Amino acid sequence: MTAFDYDVLYIGSGHGTFDGAIPLAAKGKKVAVVEQDLIGGTCPNRGCNAKIVLDSPVALKRHLEEVHGIVTGDVAINWAANQEHKHEVIAGLPDFIQGLLDSSNVDILFGRGTLVDNHTIKVNGEEKTAENIVISTGLQSNRLDIPGSDLAHDSEEFMNLSEMPARVTVIGAGYIAMEFATMASAAGSEVTVITHGDQALRAYHQPYVELIISELESKGVKFVRGVEVEAIVGGANGLVVRGADLSVDTDWVLDATGRNPNVAHLGLEEVGVKYNEKGIEVDDHLRTSVSNIYASGDVIDKTQPKLTPTAIFESTYLMHTFAGETTDAIDYPVIPSVVFTSPRVAKAGITVSEAQANPDKYTVVENDLSGDWYRQVDKETVGKNTLIFDQDHKLVGATEVSNKAEDVINALLPAIEFKFGATELERMVYLFPSIASQAWGQL
Repeated sequence: MTAFDYDVLYIGSGHGTFDGAIPLAAKGKKVAVVEQDLIGGTCPNRGCNAKIVLDSPVALKRHLEEVHGIVTGDVAINWAANQEHKHEVIAGLPDFIQGLLDSSNVDILFGRGTLVDNHTIKVNGEEKTAENIVISTGLQSNRLDIPGSDLAHDSEEFMNLSEMPARVTVIGAGYIAMEFATMASAAGSEVTVITHGDQALRAYHQPYVELIISELESKGVKFVRGVEVEAIVGGANGLVVRGADLSVDTDWVLDATGRNPNVAHLGLEEVGVKYNEKGIEVDDHLRTSVSNIYASGDVIDKTQPKLTPTAIFESTYLMHTFAGETTDAIDYPVIPSVVFTSPRVAKAGITVSEAQANPDKYTVVENDLSGDWYRQVDKETVGKNTLIFDQDHKLVGATEVSNKAEDVINALLPAIEFKFGATELERMVYLFPSIASQAWGQL
């Protein structure tokens, strides 16, 4: 029997790795993690955690605007102080996660890992072997292939801005584009959003997305739709974003045109791991085309949302697989998603469009929440949700646009995942008054 250095060796240290690697090592397996950057990957260091800290004053500012007159006085976001607070919150996360790995006897190999063969990775010129290898390298920001693309910035650079520019132009219409346009506008910037197509946030219920766009427009954000950006050039007073019949003067450009899988220079071609523009191809056990090489997290080509909770679930599934605790295929739960605009839009389960396309299978119920007494407590001005029920009137999907959309979807998630009937619904007693209690009452 061949002796390997490790039972499992992970390339990348994000949620697709450490949530499973730590308990796997605690079960007695010899585990190593290769990382060339900050421990913890994108989410803790330049993604979710940083974003929600920066967004917190934005949501507060919106709330104060809605209760203006009850709470008096002008409120402005001090972006420099917001950045300082962000660093206070997230600066210690890499060391914290590394401490968890160290305490579980996971070896951390700092450097770039490259596959030599199906059992071998080279790191800093040294070869390490493993019975199983997991590729968990995540995504990286796309960069436009146009003249002047070097004048644009990515999401990480936005989240590290020490001062908010007077004029910000956002190219893109996904969640990064919409969330950061919301932040920049709330921080006092003059914001223009340029979209290639007519729709933003295409994965979400479009009437709700249009409500968010209307709210942003009411705060001064300009949307230019259906335009191809052709160049970014230096102007007499800052930058100019150009396209056909387009010329936008600006101080700072965010390229939010998507994220691509980190598959380059890993040796995938050399060892026969198949991938495409959407990511690494895996089977229902997260195995790649090489039987002992697996993948987890955002680098996978999959239909499930490329989100932190998905990566955590995949990493945990692989932990049970490598520990010999399961041979079953991965069985994904209902995975919710949210866009942290103001208001938010969130969803879980069967989508509105899918339900509307199958009226014989689903009942669609839309609720206007503006008359709900609990929403009136905070004087919410935008609030709607759509609930999807199956033929047995069990909740199978929900979508909401409101200031509390993420909390509502979280509250409804157990009913969707476990297909609660009337008996189970009666057993769920939430704190009152609370948004969860109000959401549950709709069922």
